Amino acid sequence: MDPETALGLAQQGSTLLLLDVPQFTLVGIDTQMFSVGPAFKGIKMIPPGLHFVYYSSSNRDGSEFSPIIGFFVVTSPSEVIVRKWHQQEERLVKLSEEEEGRYCEAVKNLEFDRQLGPYSLNQFGEWKQISNYITKNTVERIEPIGGEITVACETALDDTVPNTAMEKHLMEQLQNSKFSRSAEKSQRRGCYYTSIPHVVKHKGISGEELTSLNLDKTQLLEIILMKDFGGEEDLLLGELQFAYIAFLMGQSLEAFLQWKALVSLLFSCTEAPLHTRSQLFTKFVKVIYYQLKHGFHKDHANTVGFEKGASVLLDDSWFSKDIFLHRLCKEFFSLVLEAHVVDGDLLSWTRKLKGLLETTLGWDFQNDAADGIYGEDDEYSPVVEMLDQTTYGEGPST
Repeated sequence: MDPETALGLAQQGSTLLLLDVPQFTLVGIDTQMFSVGPAFKGIKMIPPGLHFVYYSSSNRDGSEFSPIIGFFVVTSPSEVIVRKWHQQEERLVKLSEEEEGRYCEAVKNLEFDRQLGPYSLNQFGEWKQISNYITKNTVERIEPIGGEITVACETALDDTVPNTAMEKHLMEQLQNSKFSRSAEKSQRRGCYYTSIPHVVKHKGISGEELTSLNLDKTQLLEIILMKDFGGEEDLLLGELQFAYIAFLMGQSLEAFLQWKALVSLLFSCTEAPLHTRSQLFTKFVKVIYYQLKHGFHKDHANTVGFEKGASVLLDDSWFSKDIFLHRLCKEFFSLVLEAHVVDGDLLSWTRKLKGLLETTLGWDFQNDAADGIYGEDDEYSPVVEMLDQTTYGEGPST
């Protein structure tokens, strides 16, 4: 890049100024992760818009890391965001307005330019593919108090652990193997995700009707769309992308469970994809396609200094048929591909997703028998339960 172009991008783009970050700390933005060197002061040339910043502190020789802390930011052209390392808390903190103002002026005067690493613009398109439905309002609605997302603060998830062997492995991985030393449990709560019930429970209807409601989650989807998203389909997709990013980049177990719940809800609808919500499901399948396409790439050139397959990548557990995705995708593919009448865009993207899973994971949806693959402990198998009142889930999850 010639000097004039670089200067223009540095002045027009946003800057993330990170002061006093210890060497070997892992710092990421969007799909890019770096290991901090002695001269590092932050990242420049960041395209204006939404971004996810995340980091993990290290011991002195860079061999052990603490749980990742991440936060979303929405930047405007030429904006400077300043954070300073707090040694005792081992985290980035905001400065006073007066201090921040001085540093902003120094950045605009190019005083830190040689110590700022450039944002890799060739990866920006990939980031947009997995974040295009997330808005500033999405972030403000879901993010925890203080804005920091970290598994170290997720203290109320013991009763909601995944049931399958693959998901139990993932939980252990998030809580232990990716972090050689753990942070103290905090009393801060997690994100304010929309409550997604696993099972539709309703009083006063026949068992056959209740079974139908649990086999086809279209009615539940409609209730959640109207009650929690004001009928705005893109807001639901924004939460799905928020959870995916917080899970994959931020290593949040809470985010994984929310992502799983939303994916399971949508893939469990049979009426909506073909008749009432074809446009939503076309967008949904496209979102999932890019999420999985990104997650399966294990060797990003700009993931520097981080162990292979960690943080921004899905590990080999996702190749197992034990994962809930296999059953849900198999049933959804059959629904769409065998339908007599189906939206052309939905059909096209469903075929692309099926091809991705078959090519990348080697899943054979034609020959795999559903029976015997999934254990009796599959929490998303249809369950019928009669209660005293209608229950669709209320209030934010913790």
